[in-house]
Amino acid sequence: MGSEAEITGPLLAGSGAGDGDGAAAPEEVPPWREQVTARGLAVSAVLGVLFCLITHKLNLTVGIIPSLNVAAGLLGYFLVRTWTAALGRLGVVSKPFTKQENTVIQTCVVACYGLAFSGGFGSYMLAMDQKTYELIGPDYPGNRAVDVKNPSLGWMIGFMFVVSFLGLFSLVALRKVMVIDYKLTYPSGTATSMLINSFHTTTGAELADKQVRCLGKYLSISFIWNCFKWFFSGVGDSCGFDNFPSLGLTAFKNTFYFDFSPTYIGCGLICPHIVNCSTLLGAIISWGLLWPYISTKAGDWYPADLGSNDFKGLYGYKVFISVAVILGDGLYNLIKIIHATIKEIMNARAKQGRLPLVQIQDDDEGSKFSAEEKHMNDIFVKDSIPPWLAGSGYVGLAAISIATVPMIFPQIKWYLVLSAYVVAPLLAFCNSYGTGLTDWNLASTYGKIGLFIFASWVGQNGGVIAGLAACGVMMSIVSTAADLMQDFKTGYLTLSSPRSMFVSQLIGTALGCVIAPLTFWLYWSAFDIGNPDGAFKAPYAVIYREMSILGVEGFSALPQHCLAICSFFFIASLVINLLRDVTPKNVSKFIPIPMAMAIPFYIGAYFAIDMFVGTVILFVWERVNRKECDDFAGAVASGLICGDGIWTVPSAILSILRIDPPICIEKDIYKMARIRDRKTRDLNQVKCIKDARDQLLVKEDIKLRWREYFDNLFNGESEITSIQLDDPFDDANTHFMRRIQETEVREAIKRMKRGKAVGLDAIPIEV
Repeated sequence: MGSEAEITGPLLAGSGAGDGDGAAAPEEVPPWREQVTARGLAVSAVLGVLFCLITHKLNLTVGIIPSLNVAAGLLGYFLVRTWTAALGRLGVVSKPFTKQENTVIQTCVVACYGLAFSGGFGSYMLAMDQKTYELIGPDYPGNRAVDVKNPSLGWMIGFMFVVSFLGLFSLVALRKVMVIDYKLTYPSGTATSMLINSFHTTTGAELADKQVRCLGKYLSISFIWNCFKWFFSGVGDSCGFDNFPSLGLTAFKNTFYFDFSPTYIGCGLICPHIVNCSTLLGAIISWGLLWPYISTKAGDWYPADLGSNDFKGLYGYKVFISVAVILGDGLYNLIKIIHATIKEIMNARAKQGRLPLVQIQDDDEGSKFSAEEKHMNDIFVKDSIPPWLAGSGYVGLAAISIATVPMIFPQIKWYLVLSAYVVAPLLAFCNSYGTGLTDWNLASTYGKIGLFIFASWVGQNGGVIAGLAACGVMMSIVSTAADLMQDFKTGYLTLSSPRSMFVSQLIGTALGCVIAPLTFWLYWSAFDIGNPDGAFKAPYAVIYREMSILGVEGFSALPQHCLAICSFFFIASLVINLLRDVTPKNVSKFIPIPMAMAIPFYIGAYFAIDMFVGTVILFVWERVNRKECDDFAGAVASGLICGDGIWTVPSAILSILRIDPPICIEKDIYKMARIRDRKTRDLNQVKCIKDARDQLLVKEDIKLRWREYFDNLFNGESEITSIQLDDPFDDANTHFMRRIQETEVREAIKRMKRGKAVGLDAIPIEV
């Protein structure tokens, strides 16, 4: 059987034309220096500006940034082809445009616009400014006027330069482990590589041509479907198919719904079955069991009237428990890699242990692509990046950052920056590993953890700014490292040199350190950023500042039992990984992966359902026609992901032009569903109410409270709980009561409407 984690077929490696009987000759790959071209860097800079503008626009309005990797590869191809065609009409001969150059452009653009997100221009940086301080209010506990630092181009560009490059050096030495040994799928990177390979496929390869047509077909379907969805997405977060209660309103409230996302279905087709099943299991454990149970403790374990992003409430459980599972899994695998490396060095020979996602292809059925895979491995390992360069680069840049960051933010001392850089590689590995499994980059989650810890560490005197600055340091490292590994996966599948990929990442990061602040400054100068009544509300700025204020209070501010539950899940993550390694293969392949389980703990269950739908489709397809599935599953998945990714560009343009969708599906279907739900409710469905002392009640106490309420309502608030009937005249009202006059009755009858139904006396008004 073939590996579940792999997508095989000529389209991935772009093998040349073959005769159909023998193996195709290995494709010639240009030297790495020829893959990085001046025209490629010029196109990268243009696209970097465009994508930074789009990212800032989305970041400052809705706060959600889609992946633009696929769009970067597509637009890079379009611009260079347009360039070469224009020069050709002028009689100028251009160098051939290779898929390696296309990959380098895509990598450079991703590195550039990635800093518009990880730079915190819509989150932690804005959380420091005067306007956010005023929005929260000077009377808010812990919100002090001294904890303010307004944006300026000087310190923003400087801060970007001193923190953004470390992520590139933190994990570059593990690229072979992540891409070749662990065979992590990195779905967006895989889809991008298939798209790029389809642009440059040599004609004559019959299977490759079919795969290109298949990719184009499903890319078109995905793009048209997203266009159709847009018309029904209305204004706001509750409209459209992305928020459709397909499994019922009760399940929808716990994020269990199918959101009709081609991207996540495509991820389900690409990712191994065990990854998809692990995410669904994690969704069931968290959103199906754990969070609903903790919600019943509102008013007991934590205050019941907190916001949805308050660490003191349910949000604190979600963030810290998910991170505990991720850290447990990441720590185990990092220790495992270090142990294997030391053992290899000590024994002076290679010994490869069992790895989480690898299933070795020993049979004849899986050997037909072994030569092609060997060729990709040779190219990927050939232009190696020396470990000493990665290590010395990280140490040198860390030293510069340790000396510089305290100058920009005096509240964060040098030893705090040093401690952040000591633990950053572990967090970067965890994030890159999780991204490879599920395509979710949780850089913001790690940033929030750093924010909370360092704000607590510094305390009242500067803890707010120190926490926000630490958030920036952590987000920059873990996000850049994950993007680098994603691009290494793309380069591996397009036969691009790791050196050219690394150099393009360096150039793209340098461009981003300048372009991202400059494009943000355009918005900052032209619009009223942060105004809650304006177009650019920057919704996350207030949230991040409140998180930092909360962090100053320390772990004592977390809800009850949060740390105990985190410890349990951290240990459980270690134990599950250990079981995966000590049990036989026929047992371990059914044991879930903790890293994949942890993602829906924080994100929600909806994407896990989409991915599970993808894995069910793949499972049935494998049973019906295994060969067709092996040949075309990757093309179908990549087409779905690419169509969704390409749609982000026109969608963002429509958003920038303030063109809203014309229809909100919520106003019709959701409204009817909610009305029907309310009609079927009774007292037994009430989850919690408050008693006379304003304390929250649950379960059996609710019925007692209703009984008490109606007793007081009908029998009065006095201590007498029953009516005394022994002497009914004791409290009788003996005052004179005037008789009703006949004229009053006639006047009342005249005012009554005619033609109405009769009462119990069967006498109509007209009589």
